Amino acid sequence: MLSNASRKLSGILVFIASVFFAFSVQAHGPSRLKVQETITIDAPAEKVWKTVGAFNSLSWLPPVTSVEMISGEPDQKGAERVVHVGDQSVTEALKKYDAAGMMLKYKIIKDNTALLPVTNYQSTLKVVADGDKSIVTWKAGFYRGYPNNDPPEDLNDKAAIEAITGLYQLGLRNLKALMEN
Repeated sequence: MLSNASRKLSGILVFIASVFFAFSVQAHGPSRLKVQETITIDAPAEKVWKTVGAFNSLSWLPPVTSVEMISGEPDQKGAERVVHVGDQSVTEALKKYDAAGMMLKYKIIKDNTALLPVTNYQSTLKVVADGDKSIVTWKAGFYRGYPNNDPPEDLNDKAAIEAITGLYQLGLRNLKALMEN
């Protein structure tokens, strides 16, 4: 039989463990979100890649007003660009560039949640030949714009997913229209 001191100690340990568990559940924070959009374009992959693979240009992405290279070469890992949408901008870095594989990976290194309600955004654009057509896949992983619990509506998971999905769909539809004309 347990002594009173042992029961008290056991009770205290159970209490501490339950408090720790409650705080660890509360402190979980956001989960990584993912978006992937794919489109088939009636144009040769090389032609599509020439446009999509130009890290120094986003002429095919309608909301973008300009792209400014601030360091490196647009086909070299580490290159950085500032993407302007009106008076807002984000800064992105090229993480991988594979011309032969028609793929590039980049990440936002200076967030702007007023422009895109996301943080820790990393993305991949890939073009694959399908006969005389192209399949373009644009995918990303990111966190919502508000990293703490109880985010405001404009910075929650739903807002982040809708913003990236909308951007990707708009961009890919416009790319298709440009490449097929």
